[in-house]
Amino acid sequence: MSEGEELNELQERAEHGRAHGMAPVSFTMAVLAVLVAVVTLLGHRSHTEEILLQNKTTDQWAYYQAKNLRRNNLEALRDMVSALAGKDSGKAEAVEQRFETAIEKYKDDQKEIEHEARDLESELRVMTRRADRFDLAEVLLEIALVVTSITLLTGRRAYWGLGIAFAVCGVVTCASAYLIR
Repeated sequence: MSEGEELNELQERAEHGRAHGMAPVSFTMAVLAVLVAVVTLLGHRSHTEEILLQNKTTDQWAYYQAKNLRRNNLEALRDMVSALAGKDSGKAEAVEQRFETAIEKYKDDQKEIEHEARDLESELRVMTRRADRFDLAEVLLEIALVVTSITLLTGRRAYWGLGIAFAVCGVVTCASAYLIR
């Protein structure tokens, strides 16, 4: 069922409920529908942020690996120059020193890049947990909406109370997503 069809269905149930003294239940359903929409949006945005962070993390580790490959190549060239240094040892020593300087620079760069990549991984874990929390909140609010709508079908207010309980759990779960650090 599409979102538009769901809203039409809710509107029909609300009109039916108003006619049978169930206006508070209908109002609750309307509020729940809005909450579901808001939490769904928050979940979608969190998942988008999660994907962007995953890409940044992957890029950072690829950058780290590129620096590692360059450093390894320079180390191999340095070792080769050392092995072939028979003729002009002064010139070979100067080349070795340039390689050594570049190797040290790459090592320092790698430390910084690795630190940034680990920070991004940590941020990604937080965003993943937050997105999962929004997903759970959305499910709880949808259950609340369905259970509350059963009140209109059966006329039993116990379903309304149960729906409100699910809604409270959903709202608390949504709010707890912002406490994740």
